[in-house]
Amino acid sequence: MTEKDINTLFEEAFTNAQLIPQESVPQDMQLILYGLYKQATSETSNPLLFQNPQDIRNAFKLNAWMQVKHLKPDDAKAEYITIINKLLKERNL
Repeated sequence: MTEKDINTLFEEAFTNAQLIPQESVPQDMQLILYGLYKQATSETSNPLLFQNPQDIRNAFKLNAWMQVKHLKPDDAKAEYITIINKLLKERNL
């Protein structure tokens, strides 16, 4: 798979993700997808720290990203694509 191919597939998966009702995706899966998306699209491998460390939602998001920071961007894209396609299939979308 060429880089252009993975980028095109990733963009399509991101667009298709918008078709999936957010409430139908478990929160842990939402966090996994968030982490993969951030790793796939970030130009730096060091996530920025949040302004308010007490913000629990941002702490979970940062943790989700840290869980996948070892992945190369293309690997994160491939995993994101796989999960979105599986969710679409499960929901017959």
